[in-house]
Amino acid sequence: MFQTTGDKDKDKDKKTKKKKAEESDDSDSEKEEKSKKKKGKGKKKKERSPSPEIEFDDLEKFVMDPAPQGMTIKCRVTRDQRGMDKSLYPLYYLHLDNEKKTFLLAGRKRKKSATSNYLISIDATDLSRGGENFVGKLSNLMGTKFTVFDNALNPERALPDMSNARQELAGIIYETNVLGMKGPRRMMVIIPGMNKDNERVPLRPRNECDGLLIRHQNRRMENLIELHNKTPVWNEETASHVLNFNGRVTQASIKNFQIVHNKDDYIVMQFGRIADDIFTLDFNYPLCAVQAFAIALSSFDGKIACE
Repeated sequence: MFQTTGDKDKDKDKKTKKKKAEESDDSDSEKEEKSKKKKGKGKKKKERSPSPEIEFDDLEKFVMDPAPQGMTIKCRVTRDQRGMDKSLYPLYYLHLDNEKKTFLLAGRKRKKSATSNYLISIDATDLSRGGENFVGKLSNLMGTKFTVFDNALNPERALPDMSNARQELAGIIYETNVLGMKGPRRMMVIIPGMNKDNERVPLRPRNECDGLLIRHQNRRMENLIELHNKTPVWNEETASHVLNFNGRVTQASIKNFQIVHNKDDYIVMQFGRIADDIFTLDFNYPLCAVQAFAIALSSFDGKIACE
């Protein structure tokens, strides 16, 4: 599927789980509402399953490497909007969703920037572009299209052989739909492909005309993977669009989404609200933490966000 052979058995398990999950059209938030309506007769609220035990010595390497095959990395995104400044430029934090709440990444929209740019850092207290903890950037140059970069140099300042030029890690496209903002979002994610060693194929465009978004637009799909959001199902009883997050999401929000692979509905990432400023973010191979976090950050941008 992603130029590997090790995913077949895992995909079968995913399909089995999917079949069981789809026996009901109810989302987790709907099930919770039905329990409340039973006036005390509802079952005890199911706790979210924690992330598997993960240990690493090099945080930067961990957040840049693809998730191990067969393992779902379960995380939590928190949004800090306290204070005058943060109400306009909130801070976002990514932690592993386990007992230790291990910190992974922090992100913030750049101030005084002509376009929407979010800096991503491995230090919660250092979100500067020139800091040594800067690992990536989410950039919005064209309407509802975003590009995710690593921390290397702009190609205009890179060596002639491009060895120290920045890589493009993802392209994100939000599409409008006939229902406008009241309807479910449609989004597409394009990421670099994987080689036979399950490593990301480096993509270092010399200019914007050779980037992920333009390659996808021109259907030059060599070494690219196309992902898209899973279409929610309309539920007549609740008069809303629903998805099944298997206990990981508990509140309805237009920000809730699942990203799947075209061929088999393999869930690569899911993101959804559990409190006003707390969200769960789970991702699988071939995404890395920086890619997943940047995709989540794009959903908060002013051009996209709608509470």
